[in-house]
Amino acid sequence: MTTTTDRVDELLAQYDRPDACAADLLCDRHPADAVAFTVIETDAAGDLVSLDLTYGHLREQSSRFAAAIAGLGVEPGDRVATLMSKSADLVVAALGIWRRGAVYVPLFTAFAPGAIAFRLQASGAKLVISDLDQLPKLAAGEDMPADAPWRVIAAGRSADHELELPALIAAHQPDDPAGAAVAVGGDGLLVELFTSGTTGTPKGVPVPVRALASFHAYQEFGLDVRPDDVFWNAADPGWAYGLYYALLGPMAAGTRSLFLHAGFSPALTWRVLDEFGVTNFAAAPTVYRALRAGDGPVPEINLRRASSAGEPLTPDVVSWSADTLGVAVRDHYGQTEHGMFIVNAWHDELRTDVPAGSMGRSLPGWSSTVLQEDSDEQAVTGVVGRVAIDTPASPLRWFTAYVDAPEKTAERYSDDGRWYLTGDSGAVDEDGFFFFSSRDDDVIIMAGYRIGPFDVESVLVMHDDVVEAAVVGKADELRGEVLEAYVVLRNSVSGSPELEAQLQQLVKKKFAAHAYPRTVHFIDALPKTPSGKVQRFLLRKQ
Repeated sequence: MTTTTDRVDELLAQYDRPDACAADLLCDRHPADAVAFTVIETDAAGDLVSLDLTYGHLREQSSRFAAAIAGLGVEPGDRVATLMSKSADLVVAALGIWRRGAVYVPLFTAFAPGAIAFRLQASGAKLVISDLDQLPKLAAGEDMPADAPWRVIAAGRSADHELELPALIAAHQPDDPAGAAVAVGGDGLLVELFTSGTTGTPKGVPVPVRALASFHAYQEFGLDVRPDDVFWNAADPGWAYGLYYALLGPMAAGTRSLFLHAGFSPALTWRVLDEFGVTNFAAAPTVYRALRAGDGPVPEINLRRASSAGEPLTPDVVSWSADTLGVAVRDHYGQTEHGMFIVNAWHDELRTDVPAGSMGRSLPGWSSTVLQEDSDEQAVTGVVGRVAIDTPASPLRWFTAYVDAPEKTAERYSDDGRWYLTGDSGAVDEDGFFFFSSRDDDVIIMAGYRIGPFDVESVLVMHDDVVEAAVVGKADELRGEVLEAYVVLRNSVSGSPELEAQLQQLVKKKFAAHAYPRTVHFIDALPKTPSGKVQRFLLRKQ
C-alpha cells in the first residue's frame, strides 16, 4: 500500500529532475482523447454551452503556437504574458509558452494600465497576448509607455494589431520543429507571478517546474480530486489559487477541470453546479457567501467535496454549506510563494473532524509550526505567534527567493535559514490544527483577491489634494473584507462626497476596478510610529 510519504516521493521523482519538460508533464503524457478542460459560456439566448478540450487538441494547438512565438524571437527563459480571461485561448497560449520553454506571466484582467505596465516592465516580457476587450489597456497613454519593448498579440481579429492569435496558430504546422517541446528541468522556471505589494512594490515570485509536484499533491491530498469527479475551481487564473489549482494542478494530474468563461453571479454559479453535475468544488469564501445571500431558486446540489481558500472561512458558511450543498466546506491555507500547505484535507487517509475555526494541518510534504513573536523558538501550544514553515522538513517547498529582491527575501527567513516566515499570525493546538489570527503584512483579502495597501495608497496620493493615505480592510459579510481609506488633505482642501468619488474613480482607473475603497475618511494626520511607519492597526480599530 502506498503511503502519503511514498506518494510525495513519487511526485518529486516525476517533476524534480534535470530533464523535466513542462509540456510533457502537463499535456503530452496524458491520453490524447482525454478531456483536459470543459470551457463553459452563455450564448445569446442565455443558455449554457460548453466545449471540451482534449489533450490531443491542446498538444496540436500549443505546438503551433510555440512555433509561432519562436518565430517572433521568443527563446527558452524569455517572459511571455497573457491578459486573458478563462477560455480555450488562454489554455492554448499558456501551454504554448511552456512548450517553448518560456516563462508565463499572468495578468489579472481587472488591472488598470498602470498595474499591467509595472508587471510587464518588471518581468521584461517580450510578448503579451490579450483578449480583444483588454487591448485598450495596452495602448500608449499616461500609464503605458509609447515605446513599449513588448509586442502585443490580439486573441482574435483586430484591425489595429498585426499579430493575431488565430492567424499565428493557423500559419504553423503541429510538427514544425520550432514548436517542439523544450525541457528546462525541475529548476527551470514555469511562471513569474507577482505578489500583491503590501509594504512596497509587488514582488516577482519565480515558480519552477518542480513546483508541479506540490500542486499535484494538493489536488490529491487537499482537494481529493478523483478521475470520475466533475471538478470546478472557480478562482481566476490571474491569481495564485486559480493558476495553481484551476489550471496547472488539474493538467499535471490529468483530471478534467471546468473553466467558466463568464463573469461571476450567484445564479450562474448555481446553474453550472447543477447542469454540469459538479461533484468537487473549490472557491473563495466570498463565492459561498454570495450563494448563501442570493434570493433566487436553489437547485438540489449534492457535492462530494467542497473547499475554500483565500481568506478565513467563517462558521456560518460551514453550517450553511452542510445543509445546502450536501457537504461542509473545508478551509485551506496557503500563499503565492508556496501554494497550499496547511489544509483541512479531504483525502481518505488524512480526513478527520475539523475543529471549529481551524484552517487545517500541514499537508504531507510540508512541516509548519508557530514561532514565538520575539524569538525563533516554537510557541507554546495554543499561544498566538508567527506561522512558519520548517524548510528542511518540507520537501515539497519550492520557493527560495523573490526576483531581484534580496532584502525582501531575507525578511521572509529566520537568520539561520531554517524557518520561512509567512507573515501571518496564528496558533496551533495539541493535535496540529492551525488557527488563523491576523496578517502581519496588512494585506487585504477581498472576495479572495489579495490587495496590497501600498498599491492603492500609491494611487490615492497621485491626486493633487492628497498629502498622505493609508488603506485598511474592514470586515464585510459578503466579501470578507472591503477597503477603507484614510486620507490627509492639503490645508486648503476640505473633504466632500465629490472628492471621495474622485478618489474612488482614480483607484479604479489607475489600479484595478475591484480594489477601490468603499469609504474614504478624511483625517488630520495618520497614526505613526516614531520611525514614521503608519500604524494601520489603529485605523482598523476606528
